[in-house]
Amino acid sequence: MNCFRLAAFALFVFAPAVASADPAPIISPFATARPVVAMHGMVVTQEAAASRVGLDVLRLGGNAVDAAVAVGFALAVTLPRAGNIGGGGFMLIHRADLDKTTAIDYRETAPSATTKDVFLDTNGEADPFKSRYSGLAIGVPGTVAGLELAWRKYGSGRFTFAELVAPGAALARQGLIVGGDVADSLPIAAPVFARHPSSARIYLRPDGGVPQTGDHLALDDLAATLDTIAAEGAAGFYTGPVAEKIVASVQAAGGRMTMDDLAHYRAVEREPVSGSYHGHTIVSMPPPSSGGAHVIEILNILEGYPLREQGLNSAASLHEMAEAEKLAYADRAAWLGDPDFVKVPLAGLVSKAYADTLRALISPTQARPAADIRPGEPQRYESDQTTHFSIVDSDGNAVANTYTLNLPYGSGLVADGTGVLLNDELDDFAAKRGSANFYGLMGGDANAPGSMKRPLSSMSPTLVFKDGKLELATGSPGGSTIITTVTQIIVNVIDHGLNVAEAQNAPRAHDQLYPDELRIERGISEDTIRLLEAMGHKVVVREAIGSANTIARSPDGVLTGASDLRQRGTLAVGF
Repeated sequence: MNCFRLAAFALFVFAPAVASADPAPIISPFATARPVVAMHGMVVTQEAAASRVGLDVLRLGGNAVDAAVAVGFALAVTLPRAGNIGGGGFMLIHRADLDKTTAIDYRETAPSATTKDVFLDTNGEADPFKSRYSGLAIGVPGTVAGLELAWRKYGSGRFTFAELVAPGAALARQGLIVGGDVADSLPIAAPVFARHPSSARIYLRPDGGVPQTGDHLALDDLAATLDTIAAEGAAGFYTGPVAEKIVASVQAAGGRMTMDDLAHYRAVEREPVSGSYHGHTIVSMPPPSSGGAHVIEILNILEGYPLREQGLNSAASLHEMAEAEKLAYADRAAWLGDPDFVKVPLAGLVSKAYADTLRALISPTQARPAADIRPGEPQRYESDQTTHFSIVDSDGNAVANTYTLNLPYGSGLVADGTGVLLNDELDDFAAKRGSANFYGLMGGDANAPGSMKRPLSSMSPTLVFKDGKLELATGSPGGSTIITTVTQIIVNVIDHGLNVAEAQNAPRAHDQLYPDELRIERGISEDTIRLLEAMGHKVVVREAIGSANTIARSPDGVLTGASDLRQRGTLAVGF
């Protein structure tokens, strides 16, 4: 191991942020923060220290994948409610030299003993406690395997895996000072932490109270786990003492995970799903993420409307978007699941012809009640996606990565002796046909629980290309709102010509069919709301929808990045 390089890492991790080039001017009232501009590399994450870790890797000669691996491990320390090694996610990697994009699926899997009725009570009804807070909710984590696979196949070769884990381990040894997002989110998770002594010891005060701004959280166990991963690779997580402690904690909480489940976990590469929108190529995550398919399905429907002429967030545009979203979410409930277990009519869902049939169902003046909407028939058009970060390097290589624990802090269970917060990702299965998960999303047999299955996700890491060149890397957390957040950012950039800061900070809207309501953020005019209500929409105002992190790349290689102002502590950095 290169000790000099590790020492350099330690200096960079705790150094002040690198100054970036002069940002572009604000040209819209939606841009309350200006984008960061750079020529050689850009990292945008939901936590400042992790952004700096990624930028330091780029500055030391790493590529976007190297930086992504380091960021992934750093966020497991600095953004504990979502960054993780006890969860899973999806990564899109674009190799500029090969003009090729690949998708790495490191979604959690259900333990082998999982059955279809695992989340039902004695009356055969879905039991939310079982699927969200018990040991049964915990899927086999995929993050460590996914990050190692990305490094092994697509890293620059200039760093060992241990060197990329090292900044996260250093941050863990330092511990976490409560502030920003951690201060905001700990009070919400405190009741769940209180159920588990292993969690309370770390994330609550000795008297059981909620840590306050300025308090120090000791993360020594997590630092030791990261040191083991650095020394042994993914095997140090999936076998041996760390794995034994994870299994013991899950089983003590009523779960069914075994050592064999961990030892047999594999991250897999998949072919991305792709489509086009007004001459731009959209590349996103395939199943078991529903994100890519439905981002493209919604964009295909919207392509038939004059969104630019109608204006950003006009009543007409919001109506058309909401009606398109309802149709996509109806298809999601009926057709999407783990492609290793069910046939997903993916080509049909992203077909332009199928979008034409769906668009014809939309009235220009009247909202359709959710009860009147049924899934379409995409198979007729067949032919033989927690926290998100985006990274682009000087060569145009790009990573769009979304990973999660599901609910904030996942199940709330820290595997005793490891510091690892464990996910509650199996709530993303359909516990019963027609039952809703935490985010209100419906599901059917295609997404039923089962042995070794990967639950359906909405995570939507997405890349956009124009004339074969990378144009945009984006994605967002937000559960069921991820798909519509990513869609609106693409529309805001392509149709309305906004820069990345403007595109992200413009008010958003979301309609997922059930509950039967159109959610909008503050900032959309009262007149527009009245027009939408006159069309039959039940409009509900929400404080925030999503929290995207986006990088744009111009044809001459200039990078502009913006982190979302909806969450404290985010940071875009470049050089």
